[in-house]
Amino acid sequence: MIHETAIVHPDAQIGNNVTIGPWTYIGPDVVIGDNCWISSHVVVKGPTVIGKGNKIYQFASVGEDCQDKKYAGEPTRLEIGDNNVIRESVTIHRGTVQDEGLTKIGSNNLLMAYVHVAHDCVVGNNVIMANNASIAGHCRVDDWAILGGMTGVHQFVHIGPHAFTAGCSLVLQDVPPFVMASGQAASPRGLNFEGMKRRGFSKESQQALRRAYKTLYRSSMTVDEAIVALQDDIANDEQVKMFIDFVTSSKRGIIR
Repeated sequence: MIHETAIVHPDAQIGNNVTIGPWTYIGPDVVIGDNCWISSHVVVKGPTVIGKGNKIYQFASVGEDCQDKKYAGEPTRLEIGDNNVIRESVTIHRGTVQDEGLTKIGSNNLLMAYVHVAHDCVVGNNVIMANNASIAGHCRVDDWAILGGMTGVHQFVHIGPHAFTAGCSLVLQDVPPFVMASGQAASPRGLNFEGMKRRGFSKESQQALRRAYKTLYRSSMTVDEAIVALQDDIANDEQVKMFIDFVTSSKRGIIR
């Protein structure tokens, strides 16, 4: 299952039923789980741990040194979960010691062609990043978020669960859960109701989130006043609580 022209370092750990295509390079300190498929002309460097069932397409660069001038060759890490699809020319860089030394990607994600995941980022599960979407260093993208093609995300920005950015968005501040954003700079454009329907959220939760969104974004209230006004929904609906907890814990500030 390993092509004769592939270069696999003897210290790399390769699981069962792994396919490695021609002219691919697998470096030392790399662990690849069972049932992974790695195409031709892929570079994987370490320390990197890749889980099971991942597909990595041609010309991807996984686990490379980061593009941070402070980086001085420290042995930082990359961890990738299971069943991800990493398409052509994706670049994923390891972390820096200025953060936790770790870039981490969860499971069941789709990273389309030319996506860039910079150092110290954390990407959750079931995330879609469309072609040319790029997240700068220290970003976090939570479960089920979707980044449209050519979305650019500023460093330290947090994208909440089930959030959605339109193509060519420039995201400079945090995007709360369920919020759809677009523009340069990105601003809120409503809630991701289609995503909620697909994932089985109840009508009651959708209505409660609609009230929370209107209170936060469409009224003349401050954030603190909106939180007080939404206390009943926060107490009675898990999704509204997630929404408001995200807003109150945001370090960079939310898009407005």
